[in-house]
Amino acid sequence: QHGSLNKYHHSHPLRERARKLSQGILVIRFEMPYNIWCDGCKNHIGMGVRYNAEKKKVGTYYTTPIYRFRMKCHLCVNYIEMQTDPAGCDYVIVSGARRKEERWDMKDNEQVLPTEREEKEKLETDAMFRLEHGVADRATLQRAVPTLASLQEAQSAWKDDFALNSRLRRHFREEKKTLREEEEEAAALQAKAGLSIPLVREAEEDRRLAALLKYHSPDSYEEKQRMKRTEISSRSWFSPATGGRAGEALRKLGLGGRALRGRGGPPATPAGLGIVRRRSGEGPEGP
Repeated sequence: QHGSLNKYHHSHPLRERARKLSQGILVIRFEMPYNIWCDGCKNHIGMGVRYNAEKKKVGTYYTTPIYRFRMKCHLCVNYIEMQTDPAGCDYVIVSGARRKEERWDMKDNEQVLPTEREEKEKLETDAMFRLEHGVADRATLQRAVPTLASLQEAQSAWKDDFALNSRLRRHFREEKKTLREEEEEAAALQAKAGLSIPLVREAEEDRRLAALLKYHSPDSYEEKQRMKRTEISSRSWFSPATGGRAGEALRKLGLGGRALRGRGGPPATPAGLGIVRRRSGEGPEGP
């Protein structure tokens, strides 16, 4: 009786997207074709930002329809309108924004320009214009020959895909092996030093700076030993704290008068204690 569920529910298959279909407007998902500046909030809207836009037909270019898209800026209440330009294969801004100019002239960049329709018709009908156009094309070709030759020579180096692929894979294998060795060395150093922080790769500047630094003690071992022996040979045998006990011991031995002159007298010496030093080679009967 109804033919479909949409007719039974009095709804459109596109649901909310077709709510203005009676006015010739369809809601679509529109993607910004280039960078623009919003006239309402003056913010930048990048290429590729998507909006829910109202699409409607506003005219034709020959038999190609021209569509206009109306969308609301996501940063303010301003509406932006854009439409297709079949003649220039581009989009043009109608209102609400201005384009960030990033276009260039193909003729100034020495790019190949498409032949205009009027020029194409003239080439087909006017023999003299076709002859002049051919002479100009040959002169352009002669000027471009060195550039084309260099481009062909550069492309010929990349013809052998297998050799290029093999070289690239070999480079990747060597780099992977180097990275694995560095990771193993870093892990061993971390385990030895008990470090939990990641180690960065050694730089040439760090290596040069480390070579200039030398860590050593201010005095060598031999110097310390020599200073210690000098200190021992120059100090007295008895410290001031033990002078009293040493004096009592000498008095008991009958050497107190000769060794010590009172408690505060000069320190005892080997000669005062009756000690005789002999040189090496002298016996008990020597001189």
